[in-house]
Amino acid sequence: MARNEQLIRQHRILQILERFRFGVPLEELRDMLVEELGLSALHTRSVRRDLAALQASGIDVDVEDNPRGRVWKLGPRFKGTHTIAASATELIALSLGRDLLLPLVGTPFWMGIESFWTKVQESLPDGVWSHYQRYRRVLHVLGLPTKSYADQQGTLKTINRAILEHRVLEAEYQSLQEAKPSLRQLAPYGLVLYQGSLYVVAENYPQVPQAKMKHFKLDRFRKATALDNWFDPQADFSLEEYLQGSMSIFSGGQPQKFCIRVSAYALPWLLEDPWHKEQKVDPLDDGGGIITLHAAHPLEILPRVLALGSQAEVLEPQSCRETLARIARDMLEKYAPTGSESLNQTLTK
Repeated sequence: MARNEQLIRQHRILQILERFRFGVPLEELRDMLVEELGLSALHTRSVRRDLAALQASGIDVDVEDNPRGRVWKLGPRFKGTHTIAASATELIALSLGRDLLLPLVGTPFWMGIESFWTKVQESLPDGVWSHYQRYRRVLHVLGLPTKSYADQQGTLKTINRAILEHRVLEAEYQSLQEAKPSLRQLAPYGLVLYQGSLYVVAENYPQVPQAKMKHFKLDRFRKATALDNWFDPQADFSLEEYLQGSMSIFSGGQPQKFCIRVSAYALPWLLEDPWHKEQKVDPLDDGGGIITLHAAHPLEILPRVLALGSQAEVLEPQSCRETLARIARDMLEKYAPTGSESLNQTLTK
């Protein structure tokens, strides 16, 4: 069984009680927990213990008698915690964050964002809200992905449940190289939102000691099922630490050192928008510089270098230079004149 099963149940109890203003009888609460958590059975004694644990932790959970019988409900002190005081500046910052999370529209995460946003609106004085609306007319967020995960809400719920309960996830997953989906069993550890796309960080199941974590893009899941089978998560695994050295969604391997010579023309762009927070820049006499940084995968570097064209040159590692040389040859073959002028003539121009 999942080691944090009681905590998961208690969190779901709060979610259920938030939905029922006038309370829920203990037996109905038990039945909803069984259905929503996919449990095979649950005794009312366990639910009562969970309610007592919530009360002991300081959460205002009441029990009272009404025409339906004895019901459990959230007390007035719990509801009072929704009173929100926000300045116009804080509201603007919150709304910008909300804009950046638009790809999550339709998912459980977005529902929470919208619910909180509604509470903020309802609690603000008219003057603060009017100031916010005037300011947002001159501040717009661009560059957001046009995608939405609304159609994959069910899949995302299943994946999130498997992560929280340490359940084995059975997935029909279709990578871009596959003609049809393949069936995989995964031990999922967390979700990552990167450039508007969601990725599942997981191990293959059965787990193999020292095996690398893999990243599975949510867009490529065709079906997901949380099995009645639990895995033992790595006790020392931290999603934040695992990803902190990464420049993108690639991670999990030993970071590799990359050195790139950048021209005087391109260097200001890299200083203005650094590729990595720990990159080192050594200036050159011609106004350019050598950028030194570490990345988990060459694909974190190659597209950035290619975007700079002739204004950048990878100095090391050698394998990266060879990859870029192969790409350059392929591109030259595509763009070389097809008439009487030869490829050698093109190269000498």
